[in-house]
Amino acid sequence: MFDLFRSRAKAVRILLGGLLLLVALSMVTYLIPGVGYNAGADSLVVAEFGKEVLTLPQVQQIVQAELRSQNIPPQMASILVPQLVNQLITEYVVAYQAEQMGFRVTEQDLARVIRTIFPQLFDGDRFVGREAYAALVAQQNMTIPQFENTLRKQLLVDMLRRMVQESVAISPQDIVREFHYRNDKIKIEYAIVSPVKYQSEVKVSPEEIQNYYNANRQMFRVGEKRSLDILVVDQDKLAQSLVIPDEELRRIYEKNKDAYRVPERVHVRHILLKTTGVAADRIPAIEAKAQSLLKQLRAGADFAALAKKNSEDTASAEKGGDLSWIVRGQTVQAFENAAFSLKPGEISEVIKTEYGFHILQVLERQQAHVQSFQEVKAQIAEEQKAQLLFERMQTVSDQARAALQKEPAAAAKIAADLGLALIRAEKVGPGDALPELGPSPEIMEAASGLRKGEITPVVQIAPTRLAVAVVTEVIPARDAELAEVQERIRQQLVREKTRALVVQRASELYEQAKAAGGDLRKAAHGMGIEVKTSNEFARDGSIEGVGGAGYFAEAFHAQPGQLFSPAAVNDMQVVYKLVAKIAADESELAAQRDSLIQQLRNSRARARVEVFEDSVRQRLIQQGKVKVNQDVINRLVASYRGT
Repeated sequence: MFDLFRSRAKAVRILLGGLLLLVALSMVTYLIPGVGYNAGADSLVVAEFGKEVLTLPQVQQIVQAELRSQNIPPQMASILVPQLVNQLITEYVVAYQAEQMGFRVTEQDLARVIRTIFPQLFDGDRFVGREAYAALVAQQNMTIPQFENTLRKQLLVDMLRRMVQESVAISPQDIVREFHYRNDKIKIEYAIVSPVKYQSEVKVSPEEIQNYYNANRQMFRVGEKRSLDILVVDQDKLAQSLVIPDEELRRIYEKNKDAYRVPERVHVRHILLKTTGVAADRIPAIEAKAQSLLKQLRAGADFAALAKKNSEDTASAEKGGDLSWIVRGQTVQAFENAAFSLKPGEISEVIKTEYGFHILQVLERQQAHVQSFQEVKAQIAEEQKAQLLFERMQTVSDQARAALQKEPAAAAKIAADLGLALIRAEKVGPGDALPELGPSPEIMEAASGLRKGEITPVVQIAPTRLAVAVVTEVIPARDAELAEVQERIRQQLVREKTRALVVQRASELYEQAKAAGGDLRKAAHGMGIEVKTSNEFARDGSIEGVGGAGYFAEAFHAQPGQLFSPAAVNDMQVVYKLVAKIAADESELAAQRDSLIQQLRNSRARARVEVFEDSVRQRLIQQGKVKVNQDVINRLVASYRGT
């Protein structure tokens, strides 16, 4: 819906953050039928801002639009709704505060933004007309007054936010601190306590498996499954029975004769020695090599062999220099002149072009002519067969589906009548492999939710295969038997026990290293664990085979020699010790100064705007100028739970 707002100038990018939400608010509520809107009902007011209100139907409309446009799963709506409502309220609060502080949007401001958003409304400096303007905003389901009111509100928000952002100041000390924060490095010694080392020590008894199953039975469900009869329409199989008579092929040829007209052309191969990017004093040597190759060819040397060995046109060199057929205008002029002056079998002199030195040989030559029917018969047949196959596949698959709808139990007969493959899949669910097809999410998704005897739509399961299926049985979801899940439970228990053992061993290593005065190597050696030393790395760096610097963030604030308690890195535990701190060279600060200032300004501006908006919102609520109906918001969120 909002495609026209994309990829515009800076003014539009500034507006986008809140504009789209406010545009959605301004849309007419009939776009979403059945929201149950009873105008004027106090219980439907989400928030009030002076005399302006944000209603429940408006929020419902925005949520629905967001769910559709972002493909947000329905189960996530209860998380999205409070965030979205909070954002909407903040936008309204900021616009209200801006007006109270005396900010105003002039007609010139409004016109400038409209021109940026809709440049097609202007022919140079001339406005093309209100009718075209109304048509454009109507595409957003809005009137001109609604649209312009939305723009005014967002411009107010932008003015106030920009005022707050411009108050941010960056001192020289801030820049130096940020430079060191980003560029200082550390080096550590580290010992990895890995589950691989201790997994063999873990044992799981049958009693533990039984107890786990009893305590977590609800976790082990066998999902609903279906049995399917699947009819497969295979393009290759259909092609075997598809024959196009010669009479039809000749009719197509005669009707489209001009399409088979070919210009004068030559089949040529060449050897290229490049001169592009080569120093001028080297070019004579390259030309001498070309002359030497030509002499060998004149003496009977194999052209293809020399091309493969010497040509620097790598694409054609692999094919013995073969460029296939070329026509006039396809190559540079000097190359063309030589190619079209040679007879079949003749070899050119050394030809100089902007690419280098060429030696050409013409293999075949054809004058301009209309290809004969026999020359293009196979091509016409292939093209027509491809078109007919596409149509035939659609027709046959539709016939198969229609027949299944009439007789769901007659899949075998229908397959035989139409020459289709029949595949029977028994008791399969999402992710299961189907006989002969393997996993087919297309078929399983199409069959999901269907009852016995119901038919899927026709789905494409491969580039050259279509399928339609009938549900022959539905097996309800059920609790899994212990025998079905005991291996899964055993693996889960092994993982849990191994994880606990790794944590225990890492803790033991840390304590032993502390007792040894911080000697990590000594403690690790006693436990049979290897200690490694990292390279120097900054806060945005990483240790190869371990993880990012964030796992060792504490070390950037410590002194060399400090030992650190185990850090959880994926499924490992890492005990580490700071070996060295390497301060960044401040002589490099000047080159980074502008970038550092911009990054600091941006981050501080964002933080300041958030603090400002939160404080304004709380103050206006305390003053009673903004009222938020939390009960309505809670009911709205509750309506999306479990969906």
